[in-house]
Amino acid sequence: MRKSSRTTPARLIEPLVRFIKVEVSSSAMLLGAAIVALLWANLPISASYFALVDQPIFGATMKLAINDGLMAVFFLLVGLEIKRELRIGELAGWKKAALPIAGALGGMIVPALIFVAFNMGTSGARGWGIPMATDIAIALGVLNLAGKAVPLSLKAFLMALAIADDLGAVAVIALFYGQGVNPTMLLAAGGVTLGLLGLRAFRVRNLSPYLLLGLALWWFVLHSGIHATVAGVLLALFIPVSEVDTETISPLVRLENLLHPLVVYLVIPLFVFANIGIPVSDSVSQGLSSHVGQGVALGLLVGKPVGIVLACWLTVKLGIASLPSRVKWSQLFGTGLLAGIGFTMSLFVTELAFTDFAVINAAKGAILVASLTSAFLGLAVLRWAAKPRSN
Repeated sequence: MRKSSRTTPARLIEPLVRFIKVEVSSSAMLLGAAIVALLWANLPISASYFALVDQPIFGATMKLAINDGLMAVFFLLVGLEIKRELRIGELAGWKKAALPIAGALGGMIVPALIFVAFNMGTSGARGWGIPMATDIAIALGVLNLAGKAVPLSLKAFLMALAIADDLGAVAVIALFYGQGVNPTMLLAAGGVTLGLLGLRAFRVRNLSPYLLLGLALWWFVLHSGIHATVAGVLLALFIPVSEVDTETISPLVRLENLLHPLVVYLVIPLFVFANIGIPVSDSVSQGLSSHVGQGVALGLLVGKPVGIVLACWLTVKLGIASLPSRVKWSQLFGTGLLAGIGFTMSLFVTELAFTDFAVINAAKGAILVASLTSAFLGLAVLRWAAKPRSN
């Protein structure tokens, strides 16, 4: 007798819980990679660190190979997560998606405006996208430290907000952080995209042809002037997805399950290791004294929670959405502070926005300070919010 294909609430929650557990456990490796890179770059043997990340590999430096190559796999996973959430997850349906999407928009717009206010009319203005991002792995890891008093619905909200935030970051990177466009390569990328569309039209569920065309798409996009990581998101749009039931797991979910450990345990730690190694004392002082660093730090530390809470408050006030179950406004504010942990994506946009090493290091120093401060303040607010109040 055929089992019912109706998805039970438990099966809807299971992928969310698994996702959160992997992200939380991966945050330790990410932080470990950051600590190793920072220590190495500030010891007397620091020259060996910079020689390593600048080591030629595959016709580029190790750092560039990671940023343009491995990070395309990261963005493929981001695209898969976005698509799944929009179809069957926390962003499926306007009622569920309204609050995290509104929060994500507020959490992108306000930090960008704060950054522009500090850098308008200067060469540093190009970095306006840096404080718009949220590092979901570290944010969820810190949220988990708040203990059992944090409801699963708040973790789901942060995850959905971060994924909507990632969608905005991908759009910003594609539209504003490319180089001169090569029409021939762009046309070739368009041809590969038509091939992917053909696979979907013929309902091909085998992942192999999608991945082969995806590799070709990455190559053409890499040489088109649009940043290569965008190819990962484009490929994800064509991977078939269907609601998970007792008999079928869609190709999207299979690929996501395959890539998730690879990305969070290898790709992201390698990216952080290759990009966060900076002279801490100089970078932090420059970051706190320069307009670029001040815009980044205040954008993440102030702009993120203010933008998220204001946007969510307005959405609830207008009756468009309601707070997640068992979640208080004080907890939402604490979560907004955690969203100020930009780290991975902020580092990535920094590398795209600037070429001056002094400016890059100043921005990275500000990201480091703001992310650490956001983590401590967010955790403190969440623990305070969880304490019982005497009447």
